[in-house]
Parts: sequence; C-alpha cells; structure tokens
Amino acid sequence: MNERPGKLFGVSLGPGDPGLITRRAWELLGSEAIWTYPIRKKGDDSYALAIAQRAGLTLPAVHAPLIFPMTSDSVILSRYWLQAAQTVLELLSAGRDVCFLVEGDASTYSTFGYLARTLHALAPQVEIETVPGVSSYHAAAARFQLPLADSDDAVAIIPAAYGLEIIERLLDEFDTLVLLKVKPLLDDILDLLARRGLLPHARFVEKVGTPEERLVENVETLRNSKVNYLSLMLVRNPQRQRGELVRGCRKKSVALAAEN
Repeated sequence: MNERPGKLFGVSLGPGDPGLITRRAWELLGSEAIWTYPIRKKGDDSYALAIAQRAGLTLPAVHAPLIFPMTSDSVILSRYWLQAAQTVLELLSAGRDVCFLVEGDASTYSTFGYLARTLHALAPQVEIETVPGVSSYHAAAARFQLPLADSDDAVAIIPAAYGLEIIERLLDEFDTLVLLKVKPLLDDILDLLARRGLLPHARFVEKVGTPEERLVENVETLRNSKVNYLSLMLVRNPQRQRGELVRGCRKKSVALAAEN
C-alpha cells in the first residue's frame, strides 16, 4: 500500500430531493474523489446515484458500482461485503479518495456501515469519514408538518419487519413510532392501528423527495394496495400513558441560573 492511501467518505445524499444534499456532500462530490455506489445486483440502477444525477452532478470517468444483494443469508452477504471492501481498498491504495454514495443518512440502516466495518478489518490504517445527511423519516415529518417529538416526547424508529407484537408494545412506550419499510405488513399494521384508534394519527409516505413521492394522510385508503419498498409510516399515539419524569437536569439548570 502507498504511504498515503486515499480516504473513504460515506456521503449521505438525503432521501431523494437534491435540495437536501448538504454543502459538505456537494463539496466532496465535486472533488477528484472516485464515486462508488450500491446496487442490488449486476446491471441494476442505483437509487443513491440517481439522487446525485438529479442534482446535476456528473458521474466521474472513474466510478465503481458495488453489489449489496437483498438477502438475509449471512454467508452471501459477507462475501459481497468483502468484495466491495476489496474494490474500495484497491482504489484507496492507489492514493485516490473514494466517495460511497448513500441515500438518506449513512449512519441509519445504511449499507455504508457494512462497507466501513469490513474495510477497517482489512486495513485499519485507512481513514474513514461519515458525512451525515437528512433521513427519510425527518423528510417525511417535514412534508406532513408533523413534529416527531415535542417537549418530553419519546420517539422509536424500527423496521416494520420486527413484527406486530413489537410494534404494539412500542406504541405504548413511545409518543411517535417510525415504521420503516412497511410494505410486507401494511394491511396488518392498518388493522392494528384501527383496533387502537390510531388511524387518524398515522401518515404514510413512499420515495419521499423524489419525483415519484406519494404522501397519504388517510392511511385507511392503502388497504389491499401495492406500495413501494422505500416506504414508511409515522404514527403518533396521543393516548400514551406516561410515568413520572425525572427532571434533575432542569432543576440543576434553574439552580445554576439563580446563583449567577
């Protein structure tokens, strides 16, 4: 390896609206860094790359799609993570910086985490930087003008695949529940929300920020319909029973203010 290898950047691009790309991400994508981006299988389009291209950014002459298959088979996944990390390491070893394009935020349910961990195991000396971005659920809440949390509210963010039992339990423990990738359980979730009287407090969005964005306030209308894989639901529970809150930090702040 060269004495000064390149640096890997996990570049968050937001959920789809090019206007949500941060200045830091824009700066890196306009640099001499090589672009890499995730695809599900050979020949597939890249959702993350499409966001950058809609922003008017030009794909560099040197770029590399990296395959991250949609499977739960750990053996298959590990093999592809290793291949992706080896590809990136080869580029870095030539002294080139590498940007890995990520839709949403690179720290939240992102393929970048697998790439970064595998690369670090192969070459611990390589520098890695995560560039934060706007998550899909933050963008969704903004589109609906729906606060995720007010005052002392609690928020939980989970993939819907955790199942109805977990979802129902969390409805009692959190004021806002963000359910990601609701497609497989959508009708079952609607049944649960109807039974709990929470349908009026739920909102649905798919492909937020893209030209194909769909916002649904009356989620009951989604029954027996097809939705995109990139979909989520925001559920507020105004009926949640709360225990007593510990406000020691606030008391301390008041005491300090009085002393000053």
